[in-house]
Amino acid sequence: MDLEPTRTEPRTARPTRPTSNTSNTSNTSNTSNTSNSTEPPPTPRTAGGRALAPYRRLLATPGARAFTAGNLLARLPMGMFSVSAVIMIAGSRGSYALAGAVTATGLAATAVVGPWTARLVDRYGQARIAVPATLLAALGSLALLLCVRYGAPDWTLFAAYAATATTPNTGGMSRARWSHLHRGDPDTLHTANSFEQAVDELCFMLGPVVAAFLCTSLFPEAGTLVGAVLLVTGVLIFAAQRATEPPPAPRTTATRSPLRAAGFPSLIAVFLATGAVFGAMEVTTIAFADAQGHRSAAGAVLALQAAGSCVAGLVYGSARPARDVRRRLLGCLAAMTVLMTGPLVAASASGSLLALSAALLLAGAATAPTMVTGMTVIQRITPQGQLNEGMTLAVTALLGGIATGSATAGWVVEHLSPTTGYAVPTAAAATALLLCAATHRGGTRTGESGGN
Repeated sequence: MDLEPTRTEPRTARPTRPTSNTSNTSNTSNTSNTSNSTEPPPTPRTAGGRALAPYRRLLATPGARAFTAGNLLARLPMGMFSVSAVIMIAGSRGSYALAGAVTATGLAATAVVGPWTARLVDRYGQARIAVPATLLAALGSLALLLCVRYGAPDWTLFAAYAATATTPNTGGMSRARWSHLHRGDPDTLHTANSFEQAVDELCFMLGPVVAAFLCTSLFPEAGTLVGAVLLVTGVLIFAAQRATEPPPAPRTTATRSPLRAAGFPSLIAVFLATGAVFGAMEVTTIAFADAQGHRSAAGAVLALQAAGSCVAGLVYGSARPARDVRRRLLGCLAAMTVLMTGPLVAASASGSLLALSAALLLAGAATAPTMVTGMTVIQRITPQGQLNEGMTLAVTALLGGIATGSATAGWVVEHLSPTTGYAVPTAAAATALLLCAATHRGGTRTGESGGN
């Protein structure tokens, strides 16, 4: 199968019949001139087809559609579980503080257990580790459901939700498969990373909506129950696609943690600051909508940011950006810093939820390109055979940043104002930019020399 990057020249420019050796030059010239003069101008339909061509090529990879379908099912619950837990616990126990503490405990447990699970995936293979880890996580979700349903002591909620920390990083495993299938083809890997980031945004956009609908229209435990079923089903389908699975990489005495790779710690710091952008934006937007008397609209407003990011990710994936990924990451972070000032200006100048929604839509346009480029750098500097661990460490940093940003924005919103809270994601984006700029000079060559 042809996996070369999509060609941009029109097919009509190619000669349609053989030419003699004596007139080859003139005939080629005439054919080219005729083609250029008769080719119709691009239409929205043809332009859209060209933009989607890299994704059609990507999904034409043998086995790609099967593991992508399973991965989509497995990733949707990632946007469902926390919202479902909050609605379920708060509705049963009457305490948002307890619900928040339980979900925070799960986040902390994931930060500890996630990299360890990913290391086992790299060492023994995705199917061998992901399936039992997922079953254990699903049992934790079901235990939480039963504890809430039958009024078990509060401490059991913490223990049950902590057990869900074994959930494997399905997005990381999918990216590892693309990296294995298209090693040495940076254009296709760029498209794959963009596709995966768009999927992330889509899942985190739809997940909370699906969870809220299930919990409120059926019964409070419905979101958790459906999420567990989707997770197990998706991982089983994903793991069954053995032909596309990267080979295991047994660890040796010479194997070192990806954290010891050149440039990796500084990049983790950038991911930590970037995560703070997301956490702070979510808390501040909920508080701002509540202050405007439209708390129920907060989810829809945040969904616009995710939608902007999803579209930007797909557009970014169809482009062919500069090869220097470190410089590209610097540019993406600069754009994010500028666009993150939009919500602050909109909230301060107008106080309108409509104006804020438009600003969030634009701000989201910088999110996916930043994450795509950051993950590309991670793939290039992570040693071969440790991709799942390396990408999970990046996700762990994001989770830590989200928790930090949420806590910081919560304090600012409560002690100052919801409008002032929008200064937190702007400051976090600027911090990520400064961290990246400080390490750019020494890290550019390192970032380009990875084995991927």
